[in-house]
Amino acid sequence: MGIRGEAPQTDDAGHRHATWLELFLDLIFVYALAAVVARLGDDPTPPPTAVLAVIGLFVVIQWAWVGQVYYDTRFDPDDALHRLLVLVALVGAGAMTLGVDEVPESVLLPVGYLIVRGVLLLLYLRARPTSPMARMVTTIYLIGFGTGWLIWLVSLAAPTELRPVLWIVAMVIELATPWVGARWLNRWPVDNRHLPERIGQFTIIVLGSALAGLLFAVPDHPRPNMILTAGLAFLIPAAVWWVYTTFVTTRLTQSRLRGGQAYSYLHIPLGGALLLLGWALGQVVRLVDDDATRLPLELRLLLAASMVVWTLCGLALYWLWTRPNTARLAIAAYGVVSVCVITSTVHEPRLMLALLAAAIVGYAVLLSRRLARARESREASEG
Repeated sequence: MGIRGEAPQTDDAGHRHATWLELFLDLIFVYALAAVVARLGDDPTPPPTAVLAVIGLFVVIQWAWVGQVYYDTRFDPDDALHRLLVLVALVGAGAMTLGVDEVPESVLLPVGYLIVRGVLLLLYLRARPTSPMARMVTTIYLIGFGTGWLIWLVSLAAPTELRPVLWIVAMVIELATPWVGARWLNRWPVDNRHLPERIGQFTIIVLGSALAGLLFAVPDHPRPNMILTAGLAFLIPAAVWWVYTTFVTTRLTQSRLRGGQAYSYLHIPLGGALLLLGWALGQVVRLVDDDATRLPLELRLLLAASMVVWTLCGLALYWLWTRPNTARLAIAAYGVVSVCVITSTVHEPRLMLALLAAAIVGYAVLLSRRLARARESREASEG
């Protein structure tokens, strides 16, 4: 079902894996994410409007990437025309990356998005005649995404102050499209292994951006106390990686993805939280290097919010597989409460990092054990 070109990459069991073209597409989004978080600069007390702007830009970047993933997970194209179209989309993604720093004054971001989304619409038009199921699915996307595309196009001629409003309207329409059409889209379920693999790869890219922000915060020729501080900060994203990869490899949601809406949408706030977490940890390291004795409230709130959102998104992803029991809820409560208590009561940078690292590592150990038991229980019931 779908357009067939060269066979997609599969393992010995025939499971679909990311193609070289898909991995090439990911590269440009690494730079796009770096450009998004760079808007916050080095001020440890960013205004709420700056944080909201970064969150909004992250949603646009991730949504542009997710659109291509959903196309690829339902169709298996890798012919010459498909490759050329995706290369054009790469040009659009590059324009988005260059335009992130200058929105809303610059038109590079909307022009880039129009190119990326326009290519996706052309791909769906190309896939439309291949089967009755393809016609049904592509009709939903062409109507919803096409409407959003037209609003983005209109924004080019709008006054600068009106552009963000039009972009928000367009994004609301596009984000609502898969939910409005869920009844029909679920009749053609997404690939239960390919979609989690691809979204997992994007999540790792986000984590990589977070680690890069932390690394760049460490000065040249760091003092021993700075090495210790950076090491403590590193433990937090490392624990996040451990928990996430453990969850993905258990494949607990594999049989319940259906159209994949809930699974992919939960990764939007999860990814945004991780991006802000990396920036916030970098700021803590910088403040330690400046011999600061107290962390500003805004930075502590950002740290708490990013880790709490990550924890709650993880609980929601678990819920896609089964209703969380008392043990799982208790682990989530421990993560949320410990983070909130530490960030609200501890102001000294190094001490707060040490306590947060200990709390998050403990959370990772408890949750990893819980996930392992859940996998064993599922395998036993299936066996």
